[in-house]
Amino acid sequence: MDLIKQTQELLKKEILLEWRSKYAFNGVLLYVISTVFVCYMAFNLNPGFSGSQGYSLVWNILFWIIILFASVNAIAKSFLQESKGRLLYYYTIAGPQAIILSKIIYNILLMALLSTLALIIYSVFFKNPATDNVYYFLMVLLGSISFSTVFTMISAIASKAGNNGTLMAILSFPVIIPVILLLIRTSKRAMDGLDRSLSYQDMGVLLAINIIVIAASLLLFPFLWRD
Repeated sequence: MDLIKQTQELLKKEILLEWRSKYAFNGVLLYVISTVFVCYMAFNLNPGFSGSQGYSLVWNILFWIIILFASVNAIAKSFLQESKGRLLYYYTIAGPQAIILSKIIYNILLMALLSTLALIIYSVFFKNPATDNVYYFLMVLLGSISFSTVFTMISAIASKAGNNGTLMAILSFPVIIPVILLLIRTSKRAMDGLDRSLSYQDMGVLLAINIIVIAASLLLFPFLWRD
């Protein structure tokens, strides 16, 4: 019960701080809008591309690349921006499991909101070729959860190595590459209107990765926290 209560209070704190400053939200939203606009200007140089056979494939891959880098920019600050004094204060009022859980849940909520807005903005600038829009949106939410769990744990590890952002990129690479490949493959099926049952196995793998990462976070973060 203490774990749930502590997690709720820390989550409220994260949301309140973000609501006051809107630093991560505004920064990532500006990145998404500017990136989509640059891509739009680039594709305008080739007006016939929107009607080509490879349009849907490029549309899908480009969208996930934008979301991937938006996730890095948003979630990297989870622990890298925390001062030693604030972390010491957390140590006195809450357990390590509550801290990592609150960070994961907050990042999931943040990325779900940003990914939804990114999909809307992306669809405004580029014609959305998805056949099954509901299923594609569900894959976007699943991708947001996957990116949030992976990058939150990697951010915690990197914060204990001198807040090294380069280390975060190196550590996340082996985990995030299979995730992004699975997301591209399953979302492409949604775009083509294929039967949803064809993606159940890949979705199960993504869910399993999320569960493993969250379990590893709960087991390993207390040791990082004591350092």
